[in-house]
Amino acid sequence: MTTVPHPGRDSDPARWKILALLSVAVLSGMSIWLTASAIAPELQRTWGLTSSQVGWLTTLVQLGFVTGTAVAALLNLADVVPSRWYFAVSGVLGSLANAAILVAPGYGSALVFRFLTGFFLAGVYPPAMKMIATWFRSSRGMAIGAIVGALTVGKATPYLLKLFEGSSLVPVITGSSSAAVVGAVLILVAYRDGPYPFLRPAFSWGLVMRVIKDRPTRLATGGYLGHMWELYAMWATVGLYFSEFFTGVGNANSLSADLTAFGVIAVGGVGAVVAGRWADRWGRERTTIWMMAISGSCAITMGWLMNASAWIVVPVALIWGFTIVADSAQFSAVVTEVAHPELVGTALMLQTSVGFALTAVSIQATIWLADVAGWQVAYGMLALGPVLGIISMARLRVARRLS
Repeated sequence: MTTVPHPGRDSDPARWKILALLSVAVLSGMSIWLTASAIAPELQRTWGLTSSQVGWLTTLVQLGFVTGTAVAALLNLADVVPSRWYFAVSGVLGSLANAAILVAPGYGSALVFRFLTGFFLAGVYPPAMKMIATWFRSSRGMAIGAIVGALTVGKATPYLLKLFEGSSLVPVITGSSSAAVVGAVLILVAYRDGPYPFLRPAFSWGLVMRVIKDRPTRLATGGYLGHMWELYAMWATVGLYFSEFFTGVGNANSLSADLTAFGVIAVGGVGAVVAGRWADRWGRERTTIWMMAISGSCAITMGWLMNASAWIVVPVALIWGFTIVADSAQFSAVVTEVAHPELVGTALMLQTSVGFALTAVSIQATIWLADVAGWQVAYGMLALGPVLGIISMARLRVARRLS
């Protein structure tokens, strides 16, 4: 198979059906990612965990995802294995690993299950971006943005499931695991590649080095790293931030914190789609630079608002939630455009692998700094990522203009 030359505007009428299908499947599959963060207070009480130990329940998902994407990149799985089978099998295995938390005898085994959850999710998110890219060319930024938007809402879903009456543990775990299975079945039954398929190469150990040597791909990955330094640390701690905030203003009801955390994460789904439109119209580099500039400013600001009115804090947090993930899809969209067609899957896997490895550091650093120095320092530190990401994307913008 070869990539079809750019035909102008996308015209296949089935593309919207496939976009909806993939969005639902990704939302369902990724709902198992932040389950430990959503039910952290209950697990903390049950097993007597420290704040650092609670953080590792999310960090191990990140590390599992890093390992899964690294293995997939080295074995060229995203380019060699048919995407729908890779997605479907990974989704089912991820749901089983997530459900195993219900029978985990203790903290140690829970860490293993969280690692496996992340490992199998490596076969859900990166392949989905490649899959939708086979259906869109002129509107690829919007399409991949919709996938990232679905991912974002999916990751916020555990906070919504937690609002069911009774114990939060069972509805969050069973609801998210069931959703992941549904998403896998949908892809297996209804998905097919679109009119712009990528090359499917034979296995080669050398594909990873070919990706690394490509300068535009490296610069796009540099921007992605700056973005990822900030993103998951915020997602993993925003619930803790608002639990402390609402307690401080005299409302210790966890409902307020959970609803706000859900809204802050979920609004990023809208941001990803809207920014995708902007990127298709005004350029991916320009869009990512603006989004990182705004989100980085919010990161610096949020830590100083712990004693402010909720009417100030919540809107700033929503702006942060909107912009912090709005640019995410565009780093991947750039890779689908600049990487050689037979390397796209491996390039996406490598990009996400390195990015998620970095999140393991930023999550732990943010939780530790919040404990020892306060949210001003913890969230202010996250702004370093957008600064470096802006520099990388500005260089990429120049490089693409000169090419």
